[in-house]
Amino acid sequence: MLDFILRPIKRNFGQDKEYYRMIDDIFGFIPNNIELYKLALIHKSASIIIDGQAINNERLEFLGDAVIESVTSDYLFIEYPEYDEGRLTQLRSKIVSRQSLNGIAKKLGLDQCIICNSSVSTSQKHIFGDAFEAMMGAIYLDQGYNFVNRLLINNIYATALALDRVDEEETDFKSRLIEWGQKHHHLISFKTKGIGKGGSAGAHSFRSVVMIDNLEVGHGVGESKKEAEQAAAQSVANDMNDEFCARLLDKLDRLEASTPKKVS
Repeated sequence: MLDFILRPIKRNFGQDKEYYRMIDDIFGFIPNNIELYKLALIHKSASIIIDGQAINNERLEFLGDAVIESVTSDYLFIEYPEYDEGRLTQLRSKIVSRQSLNGIAKKLGLDQCIICNSSVSTSQKHIFGDAFEAMMGAIYLDQGYNFVNRLLINNIYATALALDRVDEEETDFKSRLIEWGQKHHHLISFKTKGIGKGGSAGAHSFRSVVMIDNLEVGHGVGESKKEAEQAAAQSVANDMNDEFCARLLDKLDRLEASTPKKVS
């Protein structure tokens, strides 16, 4: 009854009416402490400095990350009783990955609400997924664990996440490529180096080149060495059909044939 009375008042009156309206439209409820949600939308590039301390959504992001992982673990444990620990862990990793959360944030429209510096390249960053995590942290503090549990499972995962498709998706492209190399007796290696400081400036931190028998076949960039190498492997793995493999192996054979042999 109280929510029925307060909803139109908070949505249409007061200095924070836009924030109340946004949360209600995206998540379907009226917050108690709107300041938490306002903070959840402030990317570190747009930090507010108070008494020398940068105020942004990173602490809420940290909390939200733990909340999402906990809720997702509960959900998968109940939903997939036939899955062993390894498969549950793999599926959870796919759901809570930055790529997955980025996609959920966009489907919800949260990407249109984030406050960030205009120099940040949103196409290359995970700020949408980070903001989604921060928002889940805010909801947890404001409404409690049971509320965010129901919201994530019944509303968000049900409408913004195709769980069957996620379960089938390949995410460990590096392992897939290494297994292919072992099968065909070719050496897979990665040359990875830092290329920038990262942070709010929008530059990636690492660039990786994937080599097959010292032949450069793909590259990728990321905010960590692991992410860059996965991106490099993905650039190759996405094209690894039979025709591609045949052309690549033929090229490697020609390269090996043209390499002068060492005389012992």
